[in-house]
Amino acid sequence: MTKQKAKFLALAVKAALDGGEKIMEVYSKEDFAVEIKEDKSPLTQADTDCNNAITETLDEIKLPILSEEGKAMHFQERSQWELFWIVDPLDGTKEFVKRNGEFTVNIALVHKVSPILGVIYVPVKDVLYFASSELGAYRLDEAKNKVSFAFSEHVESYESIVASIVADSAELPLESERSVFTIVGSRSHMNDETKEFIDKHRETHGTIDMVAVGSSLKICQVAEGSADIYPRFAPTMEWDTCAGHAIAKFSGARVVRADNGKELLYNKENLLNPWFLVDRQN
Repeated sequence: MTKQKAKFLALAVKAALDGGEKIMEVYSKEDFAVEIKEDKSPLTQADTDCNNAITETLDEIKLPILSEEGKAMHFQERSQWELFWIVDPLDGTKEFVKRNGEFTVNIALVHKVSPILGVIYVPVKDVLYFASSELGAYRLDEAKNKVSFAFSEHVESYESIVASIVADSAELPLESERSVFTIVGSRSHMNDETKEFIDKHRETHGTIDMVAVGSSLKICQVAEGSADIYPRFAPTMEWDTCAGHAIAKFSGARVVRADNGKELLYNKENLLNPWFLVDRQN
C-alpha cells in the first residue's frame, strides 16, 4: 500500500471514530431534539456534530467531500472531481432516535465513479469495518482502543498505523457454518417488491432466514458472510451505500443494479440510487 493510500485509510478510520464519539455524546443523553428536514427525514445534533468532526479530521487531506449533512454541490462542479469523499455522518438516524443501536458512520473514497476505500463504524458496538482495493475487507472489534493504540505507537508512518490495525482485524468474509439461505432487509422498507423477492427465494431454497437490521449494517452482513443477499427496492442515496459498497466489493461480494446487474456508480447528476442487490452470486 502506498504512503498516500495508507494516509487516506488511516485518516478515514480516525474520522469515523471521531464522528462516532460525537454521536455517542448525544446518544447518552436522556433526551435530544429531532428536527425534520425538507425530505421528511430526521436530523439530530448527533448528525451535525459527527459531520463536523469528520470534516475536521479529513481536512488534512485536501479533497472535496460530498456529505448528506454538508453543503450542496452543483453537478457542474462535482463532475470535475477526480478523487473525493462521500460521507454519511449518521446512517440510520431513525434507528438512532429509536435507540436500537443500529446506526453507523459511513466514509468512502471515490475515484471518478467507483469507491476504492470504505469505512463503516458502529458506535454502540465499537465495531469497525474497513476495506480498500489493495488490502481487501476487514472487521475490527473493540475498535477504539486498538485504533488509538495504532496511532499512538506507530506515529512514524501511516503505513505502520494501517498495518497495526489490519493485524488486529479479521478478514472478510468471516468463516460461517450457516446452512440456511439468509436474506437481510430493512426494518423500515418492507414493500411488496421485497416480499415478492423473498417469496421467490423461498421457492428456490425452501427454508430461508429473514433478518431485519438498520442502516448500512445490511451491506456489512453480506460482506462478512452472515447473510447471502440484501435486496433494496426502496430509495437510497449515494452516501447511504458508498462505504458499504467498497466493503462488500473488496470482500468478494458485488453491489449491482437490480434491473441490469451492472455495478452501482457514484457522483451521478441525480444522487438517488437505483434499486440494487448485494450478493455473492456470479
